[in-house]
Parts: sequence; structure tokens; C-alpha cells
Amino acid sequence: MSDTSDFGRIDALLAIMAKLRSPEGGCPWDLEQNFATIAPYTIEEAYEVADAIEQGDMGELRDELGDLLFQVVFHAQMASEAGSFTFEDVVRAICEKMIRRHPHVFGDETARSAGAVKGRWEEIKAEEKAARGKPARESILDDVPLALPALTRAVKLQARAARVGFDWPSTAEVLDKLNEEMLELSEELTKGGDRDRIEDEFGDLLFVYANLARHLKIDPEAALRRTNAKFRRRFGRIEEKLAAKGISPEQSTLEEMDALWNEAKREERG
Repeated sequence: MSDTSDFGRIDALLAIMAKLRSPEGGCPWDLEQNFATIAPYTIEEAYEVADAIEQGDMGELRDELGDLLFQVVFHAQMASEAGSFTFEDVVRAICEKMIRRHPHVFGDETARSAGAVKGRWEEIKAEEKAARGKPARESILDDVPLALPALTRAVKLQARAARVGFDWPSTAEVLDKLNEEMLELSEELTKGGDRDRIEDEFGDLLFVYANLARHLKIDPEAALRRTNAKFRRRFGRIEEKLAAKGISPEQSTLEEMDALWNEAKREERG
């Protein structure tokens, strides 16, 4: 495909993907893949999109969105080969779904009224499941995906339960629960509890932290990614300052590195 004039069209990407998966002259690695082996890459690319957004790098975001789109095309190509569905079917399904789930935008005057919007999304999702013959859910938590990152899933589980009133009324009560869980973990550590008990208590603590994030309207995954980046940045300054002295972190002391850490903090805060 030497002509790049049509590379802005989705047809070009579909043709590239079909060629990569072609038994005649295709890429051996791409030909070996299946839905299960590609799924981890799909998740990874979604995270890289989020990372580009956090960095505010539009050039990087453009590239990462392309990588994520390629994952969609890859899955659709494999499904087409299996006779299950095509990329066009994917596009048609999402177009129909978005119009169906936004009657307040695409519907008549009654559907577009402000009062008709609230609560309709979940109702329409339930109607869609019934139309597909899926069994009625046994719990309001049933359709929270298992594959979500644990903190994100914790927030979604809590938000679902909150819809039916199972929630603390205020942040103060979440903080009280946080202190309670911290004490329980401390007690388990003090008495030398087994690893399962300690893990359970630590998990309870993280679950309450996720709930606190929800009450504060903070995405805990985004908050932790931000802190990870901050740690990486500040530790990098420690390494730079030590290198300027001709030594490595291994040759330094904790006290020296801690002092440099505080110095890096002061520098960031201006």
C-alpha cells in the first residue's frame, strides 16, 4: 500500500488489518492471535489513552487513540473470519445503541423534555437485555464487569448499591469507617494474624478508601496514577542529585535520600 492518500479513511485501516491476517503473505504473529491473546493489549492501549489525556499531550493522544482503534479493528477482523460479525456490524450496533439510549436527544418533544432523561439510561439497558433474551438479573451488582481494575470496580459496586440507599449519608461516616478498618488491620498485625486475615483486612481498608474517593467525587485510579507519576518524578530528582555528587542510590543513605526527597518537593512547590 504505497499510496497514502486514503490513509485518513477507515477503509484503509480495515484493508491493512485484512492483509496482516491473510494466510497468503500476512504477518505470522498477527495470524497466531485470537481474542484471548489480544484482549490484554486492548486493555493496555485503553490505559495508554488515559495516560496521554493525563499528560495533556494531544499528539500522543492522537497516536494512542489510533492504537486503540486498531484493537477494535483487530477483534472485528477475527470475528469476520469466524463468520460472527463484521466491523460494519460493530459500527451499526453502536450507532443504533446511542440513538436508542438518548431519546432525549434523538426522540420526539416528549422524550426530549428534561424530566424524561433521569433514570432512562438504566431502564433502556434493561429493556435491551430483555429484548436479547438475557435472563433478568438476580442482583443490581450483576453487570459490574469482573475485569475492571479492582479500585474502579469497587467504586462501581458501591455506586450501584447506593442507588437503592445502601450508602453512608456523609463523608464523615466514611472517615469513621476508615479509622475502624485501619484499627482492625493494626490489631491483626499486632497479634500476628495469618496472611489471609491480614489480606482480608487490607482489602477492607482499600474498599473504604475507594468509597471515600466516590464520596469526594475522585477517580481513585486517576489519583493513584497521578501520585505514581509524582513519585517517579521526585525519585528521579534524587537520582539526578546523587549522580551530580558522583554516587548512586545504592551508595547513599536513607537519611540523605530523604533530605533530597524533601528538597525535590520544595522545588516542585516553587
